[in-house]
Amino acid sequence: MWPADIEQKARAIIKDFTARGLKLATAESCTGGLIAGVLTEIAGSSSVVDRGFVTYSNDAKVQMLGVKLATLAAHGAVSRETAMEMALGAVSHSDSDFAVAVTGIAGPSGGSADKPVGLVHFAAAGRDGALVHREMRFGDIGRDAVRLAAVRTALGLVGEIAQAPAP
Repeated sequence: MWPADIEQKARAIIKDFTARGLKLATAESCTGGLIAGVLTEIAGSSSVVDRGFVTYSNDAKVQMLGVKLATLAAHGAVSRETAMEMALGAVSHSDSDFAVAVTGIAGPSGGSADKPVGLVHFAAAGRDGALVHREMRFGDIGRDAVRLAAVRTALGLVGEIAQAPAP
């Protein structure tokens, strides 16, 4: 169902988190639950995946994750600041040790000169205070391709945050 590299990354996360007794939450906008979907495709994922938040609207980001209205007003939904608040909110609104968040513009419309189609912001947070951000500009490569590229990047970020030393 998934490209081999994505499935391999998901399997590695499930194996690592299971061995370490860790839990994960996802907070997704432009990927619409694909990250949670690929993780839960793996047998044994129920011991790792705590929950997934699909927060496509700004209201959902505020209500479910605690993203501040002021952040959305100042920076927009597709921003470093929003992605970081999404990840922190997913950790604080779950029983997870780590969370990954994704917000972006998959296209084909919705882009602007400042925020073009293919722009995606990622953040991963740990209950231990770890927080990382990544901005990717995949370009106008098509909605499906942007979303798959976002899943790949998000899974890589989960591996990175889970291996990072606590601050």
